[in-house]
Amino acid sequence: MSRALEGVRVLDMTHVQSGPSCTQILGWLGADVVKLESPSGDITRKQLRDVPDVDSLYFTMLNCNKKSITLNMKSDRGKEIFTELVREADVLVENFGPGAVDRMGFTWERLQEINPRLVYASIKGFGPGRYAGFKAYEVVAQAMGGSMSTTGFEDGPPLATGAQIGDSGTGIHTVAGILAALYQRGTTGRGQRVQVAMQHAVLNLCRVKLRDQQRLAQGSLAEYPNKAFGDEVPRSGNASGGGQPGWAVKCAPGGPNDYIYVIVQPPGWRPIARIIGRPELADDPEWATPEARLPKLDKMFQLIEEWTRLHDKWTVLDALNAEDIPCGPILSTKELIEDETLREQGVIVEVEHPERGTFATVGSPIQLSDSPVTVTTPPLLGEHNEEIYAGIGLSADTVAELRRNGVI
Repeated sequence: MSRALEGVRVLDMTHVQSGPSCTQILGWLGADVVKLESPSGDITRKQLRDVPDVDSLYFTMLNCNKKSITLNMKSDRGKEIFTELVREADVLVENFGPGAVDRMGFTWERLQEINPRLVYASIKGFGPGRYAGFKAYEVVAQAMGGSMSTTGFEDGPPLATGAQIGDSGTGIHTVAGILAALYQRGTTGRGQRVQVAMQHAVLNLCRVKLRDQQRLAQGSLAEYPNKAFGDEVPRSGNASGGGQPGWAVKCAPGGPNDYIYVIVQPPGWRPIARIIGRPELADDPEWATPEARLPKLDKMFQLIEEWTRLHDKWTVLDALNAEDIPCGPILSTKELIEDETLREQGVIVEVEHPERGTFATVGSPIQLSDSPVTVTTPPLLGEHNEEIYAGIGLSADTVAELRRNGVI
């Protein structure tokens, strides 16, 4: 069966997480992704190693379904070879610091001259303007994109989320831009520039908070549990802040992740009242309607928690789901990596690595009916030098000479 992006060659000049998360998705979708690394390799090959002298999980979990070549872009011969690689590529992706590729001699204008059909995607921390030259990392993007100011509890400091919305969130946005550019190229015959800033991607993921910032002009936000409101959207703990109130309530036996998140919709209040052993609350005018419950959401969830504390989160899950009450247990990383349902779905997969053995990773969250995803092992450094360089006319002897001369 063919793959959705079969025949698309991606020249991957990315490193760390934001770029590799993007190109890995393209690889999952069937693109021929060639990771171009310096002779020393992507820095994450050596970061956070759990096995000595073996590529780290940081690298392996972001670089499946790719090939690896090495090239010294500081050498004149390396730049000549890079030019030939660009001629054969459909997509070039990079996440160097601002201006780095330009300083190598490959501005967007030069790349267009080499290959007018090239889609050139760049990931940066920020867009043009005041922040353009700033360095950006995952939590910096969260800080400057609206996430941290709205995450945490009202009386506590701003918090980062464990979800890598700055890095991998930007990678996903970049995938969308690349696919759109490839689609338009089918009509125009021309490639184009795709630019995504980490700050912008985080802000897009925080758009509901900008919604609420504008709602503040009309007064306090009733869906929030906060007692006082200023002129900024406050941190509101585990409240959803949406039309249906929700909260994480404690379950037995009381461990750090023995919680379940419960959402109380209007039709759900009666069955919830019955389940928690307080059926009279379904008709009590102090509790019966959303309007009556809204001013005392904290007390409502305390009532629910008095019952959930007596049961483990899986028992609570079954009881609430039997009544179509939206809820979800807080799953730890250990529970997720061992979850049989996720493994059956191919969302948690085991991958064989030639040096480290088997490791678990996240499979493709994007499933296409006619383009199945098989997660393949990440490449060793320079593993595909001979294959890829032969494709641009370099003989085995030439490749060996380039290696001796430090070009690859």
